[in-house]
Amino acid sequence: MGNTLTQTWQEKVKAFAASSEKMGELHPEILELAYQENWFKLFVPEIYGGAGKKLPEILRLEEELAEADGSLGWTITLCAGAAWFAGFLNRELALEIFADREVCFAGSGAVGGTAVKTAEGYVVNGHWKYASGALHATIFTANCVLKNPDESDVQDENGNPVIKSFILKRDEVEILAGWSYFGLIATGSHAFEVKDLVLPTNRTFTINSNIKVADEGFDYPFLQLAETTLAVNSLGMAKHFIALVEEAFKSRSGLKRYNEQQILFFQSELQKCKEEIADLRSRFYNSFDQSWNQLSRSGKIGENLLSEVSLISRKLAHACRRASDTLFPYCGLEAAKKESEINRVWRDIHTASQHALLTFID
Repeated sequence: MGNTLTQTWQEKVKAFAASSEKMGELHPEILELAYQENWFKLFVPEIYGGAGKKLPEILRLEEELAEADGSLGWTITLCAGAAWFAGFLNRELALEIFADREVCFAGSGAVGGTAVKTAEGYVVNGHWKYASGALHATIFTANCVLKNPDESDVQDENGNPVIKSFILKRDEVEILAGWSYFGLIATGSHAFEVKDLVLPTNRTFTINSNIKVADEGFDYPFLQLAETTLAVNSLGMAKHFIALVEEAFKSRSGLKRYNEQQILFFQSELQKCKEEIADLRSRFYNSFDQSWNQLSRSGKIGENLLSEVSLISRKLAHACRRASDTLFPYCGLEAAKKESEINRVWRDIHTASQHALLTFID
């Protein structure tokens, strides 16, 4: 993507970001941009009309998207990430789903439902929270505990309940308004539920063990896939926030409110935050790229390297939130004004930081 095109989409996103927040979902102009650029299909194999991108390129793009607007970056990351399941779907089902130009996956990683096995398929009931992009999603993914007809748990060889993942279509679910949080408002991450929904057997899938499409990257471990994509969202938002902080402080200091020593102190704090994030960004991509190259060369990634990828992802996300808290007090009341751009970005960073995968460093 050339520099001119990159600047064009960034300008459009910036122009509609505030409107998206007021609407509580991505503005139609931004959705159309996403469809044109195939962003919701970033992980989808080319055979199904996917973007033909691999994870190293996708991570860097998601960083850019989140830098342009946190809600856009988060929505694309979660929805495109769910569409990664394309590689594990029944082929006929996948061809049907991805024929839709506006296909968008939403869903939840939580086990929020039950599925009773029948002769024809399954009967599914459940309630799932936090489905980013729910208002424009065409497909929902949902995890269920598998049940016998007598409602007892189906168990695996170790005596543990069996969990199955299901594909649900938009007209099969009811969306429940529940995204009332102070950040990432335009992600529209509402809940959804189904009641006594009868599904055929081809609506189930299992990740990382039954790849239906041979495409590089579908054997990248899902945990590290999730951690890295979430981390680059925090990174992009933090870069956006730091740029706005510089503008805000420059405007305030231009009014001669601060003496030279105070200005130098702020500049020192700003520089420390920039350097920490830049250093962690470099280490993050170095670790991730090593893991990707190792997977490409040998077909697997060493446990030590996977642990390193996980750790650096969380360290990066924590540093981004910490930098926003360090610099927020220097921005003036504009940063506390809920309609301002800088306040929106700050709220987005802190909402993203609440994801369970990012909570603890160790």
